Amino acid sequence: MTANVTLAVIGGSGAHEILSRRLLGVSEPVAAVKTPFGDVQDIRRFTTADGLQFYFLPRHGASGYATAAPFVNYRANIWSLKELGVERIIAWSGPGVINPAFEVGALAAPHDLIDQTRRRPSTFFEKGGLGFIRMSDPFCPHLRGALGDAMEHGGLPRLDRAVYLCTEGPRLETPAEIRVFGQWGADLVGMTLIPETFLARELEMCYAALCYLTNFAEGVAGRGFERGVLFEGMLTAAEKAKVDAALERAPEVIVSALRRAAAVPRGCMCGSAMLRYKKRGDIGDDWREWIKK
Repeated sequence: MTANVTLAVIGGSGAHEILSRRLLGVSEPVAAVKTPFGDVQDIRRFTTADGLQFYFLPRHGASGYATAAPFVNYRANIWSLKELGVERIIAWSGPGVINPAFEVGALAAPHDLIDQTRRRPSTFFEKGGLGFIRMSDPFCPHLRGALGDAMEHGGLPRLDRAVYLCTEGPRLETPAEIRVFGQWGADLVGMTLIPETFLARELEMCYAALCYLTNFAEGVAGRGFERGVLFEGMLTAAEKAKVDAALERAPEVIVSALRRAAAVPRGCMCGSAMLRYKKRGDIGDDWREWIKK
């Protein structure tokens, strides 16, 4: 393990292509990390030309979309990054668009969440009476600000406010569900940012997400059914070209945001999420002892 690597990226769908094409640079593998929730494979450590180091964890597996969103071992993934010394995480996700004010192929950093998952373990604190944590800013505002700055610096629109609704999957949503979600104020709909966001906060890690917007959600744009193609016709060829371009830009935006974040000390509330319990004497500083199996 290399000391003082405190940054990490969690890759979503498309991670295999980015790794194979070295869009993040050259990397080296990290030994499997043992956690109480299972061992985590496929973590790699990247070093940029200017010396920035970060870990990369492909959420769905390094060989492609091997594990669908509902079945990802989120607790093992977040634990493993904490074990490696990570303090700040940028994840990426490819949600659909509910709010037509957002364009397919754009990059966005959501600021809020709606949880519509159903069967995923969403906390480390199943025992011990811990975890009553405020969620006024589910995503780290400092890290999300770094993403917004990176978008602007790269000549992209600064889209750092959006509400991301997370469904269980793996199926896509019905038109009626999308209408309801839109009435609730959701802008984007995906399957992966929950429970990652909440688990990272429980272990006092900063977490923000960069989303590349993959398609209009069901019913937002009138689209016929096409057999045997991606999203069965929900994505036009022109939109797919925009999505591919967004995925091409995502690594540079993420690395730029990590570089900006690394230049300043952590000053957000994420690192003190469990302070109340520490002050009360319920837990100590060793985060591993917070989780009672």
